[in-house]
Amino acid sequence: MAHTLMTAEPITGPLRVIRHSAVAEALGRMRRRDTSTVEFRTAAHQIARALAYEATRNLPLTELEVETPLERVRISCLSGRIVATPILRAGLGMLQGFLDVVPAAATGYIGLRRNEETLLPYEYYRNLPDLTGAHLFLLDPMLATGGSINAALAALPLESIATISVLSIIAAPEGVGAVAAAYPDVSIYTASLDRMLDASGFIRPGLGDAGDRLCETL
Repeated sequence: MAHTLMTAEPITGPLRVIRHSAVAEALGRMRRRDTSTVEFRTAAHQIARALAYEATRNLPLTELEVETPLERVRISCLSGRIVATPILRAGLGMLQGFLDVVPAAATGYIGLRRNEETLLPYEYYRNLPDLTGAHLFLLDPMLATGGSINAALAALPLESIATISVLSIIAAPEGVGAVAAAYPDVSIYTASLDRMLDASGFIRPGLGDAGDRLCETL
């Protein structure tokens, strides 16, 4: 019997696209316009967990010696501070999936809203733990223009953060390019690199407004 393994395929620069049959199926459910809110949330949770596994693959480890029921053995433990930060409001739909993988992660929150005429984001809320030496993971289901992620990054103490990764369920080439150009050291993980942005700044083929579909505010 053939087994499908989760791999991350390098596309360009800092971008990694997760290749996994279960992730592809979950993304298909999110794209369908007739998917219920419960099904949409469940699929987002599933994909966020897969993205978290891949994005944390190479986090530093320390070893310590413990007792098993039979003998002493050396085990691995995550080292360093890990901070998961959803971009409000849609990023909240990915937070629990990340915490399933790293339950001890600290959490922060950044609230950004997009001006639908200029397509530019403005910040209305920020609450973050100490980021000194931290491995920071920004969670946002849709990386469209890249404006929200760049706005979030612009106000961070980048020089004191160990690593920064962006986790998005879908991404547009324009958004990936904008983040990579402004912050080349930031890693981007996504389940799909979609075709393009349309004139209104929406990802095509996309999955609609992730925040509205997660919160049932259509």
